[in-house]
Amino acid sequence: MIFIIIGVAIIALHFLGFGPMAAWTWNLGGDLWKFCVPFALAAVWWAWADGTGMTKRREIEKMEQRKRDRREKNLVSLGMDKVAKRARKAGK
Repeated sequence: MIFIIIGVAIIALHFLGFGPMAAWTWNLGGDLWKFCVPFALAAVWWAWADGTGMTKRREIEKMEQRKRDRREKNLVSLGMDKVAKRARKAGK
């Protein structure tokens, strides 16, 4: 995602006329490659992340964390969480 932000920032700076990006041209033989590099790096990054399974692992980890949080919330609402169990044991 950072590469996309950088690419959009470079294009915005070009059109705003700020910094060295203002002088870059859109010609194939000129500076077009400078505008394209961040987007190409983003495509390479996404291909690598998908190819190694990194994005799927992150998705599964988030889903498992949501399940753990939901289970803990349900146990607390039923009075069956760890704190409630300790309080019941101490009261006996």
